[in-house]
Amino acid sequence: MAFVALGQGSSAKKTELTNSSRVAFILLAPGMIYLGLFFLTPFVSLVITSLKTASMTGEIGMYDYAVQISNYAYAVDQYLPQILRSFAYALVATLMALLISYPIAYFIGVKARNKPLLQALLLTLVIAPFFISFLLRTFAWKQIFSNESPVTQFISSLGLLAEGQYIIGTDFAVIAGLTYNFIPFMTLPIYTSLERLDIRLVEAGADLYANPAKTFWKITFPLSLPGVISGTLLTFIPISGDYVSASRDFLGGSDTAMIGNVVEANFFRIQDYPTASALSVMLMAAIVILVSMYVRKSGTEDLL
Repeated sequence: MAFVALGQGSSAKKTELTNSSRVAFILLAPGMIYLGLFFLTPFVSLVITSLKTASMTGEIGMYDYAVQISNYAYAVDQYLPQILRSFAYALVATLMALLISYPIAYFIGVKARNKPLLQALLLTLVIAPFFISFLLRTFAWKQIFSNESPVTQFISSLGLLAEGQYIIGTDFAVIAGLTYNFIPFMTLPIYTSLERLDIRLVEAGADLYANPAKTFWKITFPLSLPGVISGTLLTFIPISGDYVSASRDFLGGSDTAMIGNVVEANFFRIQDYPTASALSVMLMAAIVILVSMYVRKSGTEDLL
């Protein structure tokens, strides 16, 4: 009887596991189909295009299927400055966003914790830029940095700009625009981590005669590190591929082009699809490698 009961129990457990697997499969299916259609399929198409060769007919914009790996070497040789500039801009803008966002998130998540109304108001102000189009926000910065704007005139009056020198089209203008546009992506994850910070740990540090700076570096910052890592990824990755801020139509100039601008020009103007695809694939691979190294170095592999 005992063996029969044991067998029946095992059968019921297997049935329960099977039902759970079916439910998990049903829940995952829409996401997997979406990723397959809108990520995997375009990615495979991108890789295939990056290996194509110019058509024998010589017609512009026509390419034949091939395995032209030299397209990657050509893209690096032609656009290495833009590639390096993209990651340099992304690194500086991410650091600037972190320096600006962390105090904001700390104030909202820790200092304003007992003031729900103020906390809600500040959070609304943080996400308020999302209510406006990305293009409009960047265009607004173009107006602020325009040659006739009060900001430019004031800086010129201080002697910080030489005669005939302007802000638009400089590295400063592009990085400022990138930093501003992605500050909410940095602030919100850090706020989420700090909002869960156990204040008693900070108080315990003070009770043990640790000064505020030591308490911050030993307790607060390590506990907020998951938010910092998430915010860094959410900021660095889209900035690396951004092409709006560095565009000549907005804040950039002839010497501020990023990978996104080069890809856009090769796809829509020059119609050099293999080079544009090769640049896109390399950008994706570089981001994956850099992000993996960063996450492993910071000790938060769970984010991968």
